[in-house]
Order: sequence, then structure tokens, then C-alpha cells
Amino acid sequence: MPRYEYRCRTCGDTFEVSRPMAQSADPADCPAGHDDTVKLLSTVAVGGTKSASAPAPGSGGGGGGGGCCGGGCCG
Repeated sequence: MPRYEYRCRTCGDTFEVSRPMAQSADPADCPAGHDDTVKLLSTVAVGGTKSASAPAPGSGGGGGGGGCCGGGCCG
């Protein structure tokens, strides 16, 4: 079940709630009992290392036309 992060506007605490996606927009009460909360945007961190053999984006070293999408849909 997805977890959603909320922040209480009254006390400033941040908390998470596990609930079905169909209820993701429903309001959530603060664990301290406050009801003035806001759902926070979740971010996903993607890490990795740059390979010495991989060309930098837009450097023209990889063929395929470059651009933001490899030339398949850009003009």
C-alpha cells in the first residue's frame, strides 16, 4: 500500500499515512489531533555513477540524433 507524506499546518509536524491510491487525495489528521494538514509532494532519488565510456547527453557521441529524447519524437 502506498505511503503519503503530510505536514500539519498547526504544529508543523510531518507524518506519513499508508492508504490506497483511491484515497490519496483524502484529508489526513495529524497524529496530535489537528485537522489542518497538507499533502506533500514525494520525490524519488535516482543515484548512480557516470561511466567513463558513456558520452555526456547532447555531446553527439552516442548516435541516434541526440536531443531530449534521442531524436525519435523531436523535430
